[in-house]
Amino acid sequence: MSDSDSGRALRTVMGLLYVVAGVSHILAPRAFERVVPPQLPRPKGLVYLSGIAEIVLGAGVLFERTRRPSAWGIVALLIAVFPANVYTVTDDVAPELVPDRFDDAARLAALLRLPMQAVLVGWAWLYTRPEQDG
Repeated sequence: MSDSDSGRALRTVMGLLYVVAGVSHILAPRAFERVVPPQLPRPKGLVYLSGIAEIVLGAGVLFERTRRPSAWGIVALLIAVFPANVYTVTDDVAPELVPDRFDDAARLAALLRLPMQAVLVGWAWLYTRPEQDG
């Protein structure tokens, strides 16, 4: 597979991951409401809003015409939701989201999500550049 083909394949994977994540926000908002920091208003509304954004941006990154603005939108979205990821760790929210036997794994996953956010931002940023498939 050429660089262009692999870049397009990775962009497709990224786009589909955001669409799936967005759909899960819409279908199971309660699971995501708990990670919204309490200082923010209307957690369910924010969950729906972020889910819709993920669907639109994930789909948008799949098409060359909308790739760049959608990738910038994903970068912005990842930065915007970072406080929820921090809150999940600092307020020990992660164990509340899984059965008790997975508490430690949930804590670890929440902690690993923090540096992973930078990786996700970098991945999206690859597609903000002109005529770049990553």
